[in-house]
Amino acid sequence: MALIAPSLLSCNFLHLEDECKMINESQADWFHLDVMDGRFVPNISFGLPIIEHIKRVATKTLDVHLMIEEPEKYAEDFKKAGADILTVHIEACQHLHRNIQQIKSLNMKAGVAVNPHTSIQLLDDVLVDIDVVCLMSVNPGFGGQKFIQNTLHKISKLKDRILQRNLNVLIEIDGGVTLENASTIIKAGADVLVAGNTVFKSSNPKESIASLKAL
Repeated sequence: MALIAPSLLSCNFLHLEDECKMINESQADWFHLDVMDGRFVPNISFGLPIIEHIKRVATKTLDVHLMIEEPEKYAEDFKKAGADILTVHIEACQHLHRNIQQIKSLNMKAGVAVNPHTSIQLLDDVLVDIDVVCLMSVNPGFGGQKFIQNTLHKISKLKDRILQRNLNVLIEIDGGVTLENASTIIKAGADVLVAGNTVFKSSNPKESIASLKAL
């Protein structure tokens, strides 16, 4: 059974507390929080103050996904804001191993995100050190995009690498996850599904989360 991580990028920010309470009351496992800086990705989302407020209400894991340049400058601040998992992009980190060790030293779980064009082979030397690999199944920066089908092949290859080395690493899929394709994604080897529009544009978000959880 996959973990479900609703992405608050798609929520109604005028009713943020209500949206957080809905996730608390649902079968969701994590809050997925996308932080964008307008440099690494062509969009700006939200940052530390919003996460601090979410932490006051949330009763579940805060999965913070940094789509930003120089994430090492802010890791400690995101820990203070309430992050339980901190994910950085392999493409944004000149010294990825150092970034991972920094996150671990702050008592957070370490995640590494990989863009659609990036080979998972680049993870081989750090896979033993991380807790989550976030495979981007759309180009990062905007919600509501269509799932890139080649991601299924990447999931399978990454799962094989993890199993061959007997590692405890979760595969998280971020982008274009729907009720129609979620089962196929899970069968390919995914452990965590990030869902934005599928949850928050639904007429019954809790029911949509329950449907994803039941797959």
